[in-house]
Amino acid sequence: MGIAKKIEASLTKSSWIRKMFEEGTRLKAIHGEDRVFDFTLGNPNVPPPPGFKSAPLETVRNLGPCSHGYMPNPGYPFVRKAIADQISAERHIQITANEIIITVGAAGALNVVLKAILNPGEEVVVPAPYFVEYGFYAENHGGVLKTVQTRPDFTLDIDAIESALTEKTRVVLVNFPNNPTGQVYSEESLARLGRLLKEKSDTFGDTIYLISDEPYRKLAYDGIKLADVFSTYAESIIVTSYSKDISIAGERLGYAAINPRASARKELVDGMVFANRTLGFVNAPALMQRVVCSMQGVTTDIGAYARKRDLLCKGLSEAGYDFLTPPGTFYVFPKTPINDDVAFVGALQEELILTVPGTGFGGPGHFRIAFCVDDETIVKAIPGFKKVMDRYA
Repeated sequence: MGIAKKIEASLTKSSWIRKMFEEGTRLKAIHGEDRVFDFTLGNPNVPPPPGFKSAPLETVRNLGPCSHGYMPNPGYPFVRKAIADQISAERHIQITANEIIITVGAAGALNVVLKAILNPGEEVVVPAPYFVEYGFYAENHGGVLKTVQTRPDFTLDIDAIESALTEKTRVVLVNFPNNPTGQVYSEESLARLGRLLKEKSDTFGDTIYLISDEPYRKLAYDGIKLADVFSTYAESIIVTSYSKDISIAGERLGYAAINPRASARKELVDGMVFANRTLGFVNAPALMQRVVCSMQGVTTDIGAYARKRDLLCKGLSEAGYDFLTPPGTFYVFPKTPINDDVAFVGALQEELILTVPGTGFGGPGHFRIAFCVDDETIVKAIPGFKKVMDRYA
């Protein structure tokens, strides 16, 4: 029979990001790496903070006997405490190690949370544009993804979210700074969302959870201060990772944090710990848990990404593109000058510029540029961006 029909169907709509990345590999083999300008994958290219290089060696030197054995399913208690202390300091909320579950990246954390709270057929409401894998994650656990368009500037449309909420709604999932748009959400909009979810939870007689996916939280520019879902809604859960904070995406280290004010806090903890084990992740690697314990509160050089953003935005602006200068992340999400964003991305590809069509993110008429690349790649690609814009303008 081959593979399962569900997986076969999923493969037909699988990630545009990976498709374009694979196309980049093919083109680089033909034209050479230095002639292909690949802006497809959000793979951090700024080195980890200076202290990270020595941290693994120091950690290994200080290991005691039996340090590579099994651990508690939520992760090492001392690592969870270090994370909780950092969150408490940053968000001015008292959270303990008991509300932290260490996971295999933010993707692992999202799957752990959704497995713990979703019943078959329940809906996960997501503002669009959104990260392409959310639909698969909801599907993994019997859920249904339901998208709601944001405003033209990609901020939350609370009225549209309200219209989407039904008795089947179990989760509203927000991601900010947002992939692919780079937009952030204001404290006022999150407060409105929190009030709405409280009202609807009371009306429907069941909790609607707010999950905030925040792997780009530390990648915010121009001194912007990000709002906090913990302070705006009690029934909230944060999922995140260290992939972008300290540029260790391949180490797959993240966590889920439960709002200590959540009404079913103990049940959530128990359910998520169980899911962490039975999904097969069990735990993030023991060595890297110890390493990140010593890296709390530090980040990679965010200024380097700000410089790349400004370099790219200047070039795009001069070439005639219409876009939001992103307050965060390392993505720009310009409008395409034609309705068919897939065709426009194809035209860029003829200039050996690889981007991702907005259709894949639920944002047709746009395309995503990941600027976590060498400055030289940005500079050399700008003439190609201008050439394609001139063709359609």
